[in-house]
Amino acid sequence: MNRRDFLHVAALAPLAAAASRLESLGTSAPPPNWARLRGQLAGTLVLPGDAGYDTARRLYNPAYDRIRPGGVAYCANAADVSACLSFARTSGVPVTTRSGGHSYAGWSTGTGLVIDVSRMNSVASAGGRATIGAGAKLIDVYDRLSRHGVSIPGGSCPTVGIGGLTLGGGIGVVSRKYGLTCDTLESVRVVTADGRVLTCDAARNAGLYWACRGGGGGNFGVAVSFTFRTFEARDVTVFFLHWPWSKAEAVVKAWQSWGPSAPDELWSSLHLARSASGLDASVVGTYVGGKPALDRLLAPLVAKAGRPSSRSARTVPYLEGMKIMGGCAAMSVAECRRMPREAFAAKSHMAYGNLPANGVRALVEGVARGGRHAVLLDAMGGAIGRVGPAATAFPHRAALFSVQYYAEGTDRAWLRGLHSDMSQYFGDHAYVNYIDPDLKTWRNAYYGPNAARLAEVKSTYDPDRLFRLPQGV
Repeated sequence: MNRRDFLHVAALAPLAAAASRLESLGTSAPPPNWARLRGQLAGTLVLPGDAGYDTARRLYNPAYDRIRPGGVAYCANAADVSACLSFARTSGVPVTTRSGGHSYAGWSTGTGLVIDVSRMNSVASAGGRATIGAGAKLIDVYDRLSRHGVSIPGGSCPTVGIGGLTLGGGIGVVSRKYGLTCDTLESVRVVTADGRVLTCDAARNAGLYWACRGGGGGNFGVAVSFTFRTFEARDVTVFFLHWPWSKAEAVVKAWQSWGPSAPDELWSSLHLARSASGLDASVVGTYVGGKPALDRLLAPLVAKAGRPSSRSARTVPYLEGMKIMGGCAAMSVAECRRMPREAFAAKSHMAYGNLPANGVRALVEGVARGGRHAVLLDAMGGAIGRVGPAATAFPHRAALFSVQYYAEGTDRAWLRGLHSDMSQYFGDHAYVNYIDPDLKTWRNAYYGPNAARLAEVKSTYDPDRLFRLPQGV
């Protein structure tokens, strides 16, 4: 038995013994008193039959609309979260946490109590630091910080919650320059399973602080606020290059040797897509600098891949750049916040080496198969790779790029087929923020050598395993 298994069994042993005692006494936990919980909250508890329940139970992905929680608690503060966790402990109701509701596997909902932190969405900036509520959406983080001329490294989707993004690491569109989202995290306030509200940083509750930087949301407690270092939000140049599908293999070969080794200021993503309009190979990205310098940096890519069929680049204020990358360039911030829901399924790899010629061919041929789907390769390296793999819980510091397989709808057949085909080239590495219910070796894939330490943190802060994701630490 390895150390992780030992800790898991040790944590479950008291629960098993308690269950045995209850069974022998012929007793069971009392029915949950939802009315009592409602009276304890400053926020709002929405139950089946209440007005607004159908809206409250929905995630971003309509694929999970069939799930009906026992209750959704819109928590107003940390005390509300503590009350919810006390209710879950005493009633035996399963509990899960929701920030933006973007869990790829639908695990930000469940049949028990959903703790929704979206109302804790304040964003404040002062003295080179930003304190952000765990329920803030990315578009609001970018918007409110831009008023102070600063930002933090984040993702692209405007409605993703800062909580889940940070806890899983946070790969984003300026990560090569400024690091992952979790790399700028200086402290986090967490409500633990026993209801305590802990401030976690390098000096206080340091193990939990470490785990909150890449260990995944929903494992160790409920994060309610984060404090980040900020950087000056300078103008960025956004760019888009498209090639005919006949050039796809050449584009992949050229990009994988160029993107991860570019200067830190340049982040790029290679997209191979099959949509209603046909097949497309493109490279999109951001450059923290002006267009003339970007043109010089793009020249080696174009020389190897061939002349693109279309090319555009423009320098814009930072907030506008983030809106462009988020697909809501022509919208107001309020409209970005209401981006339409999409049914999708996804899987991932983390690439520690370049694809050989036959791997490139397999990838391109896989995308060309029937259906509507895409593969997105996001460049890593730069500031991401200058952090040690054990310095935070996010282990994939040596990866050259992330790989996301994305299919419209809910059919996972194409995903499973191409992911299986590409595993011989990419190996057993995946990104926890693209959580994948199919993965059998998820501990090693998400966490690698950091899995054992994460299990120790789990045993310290949640020994009775109140937080139980299907792929929970």
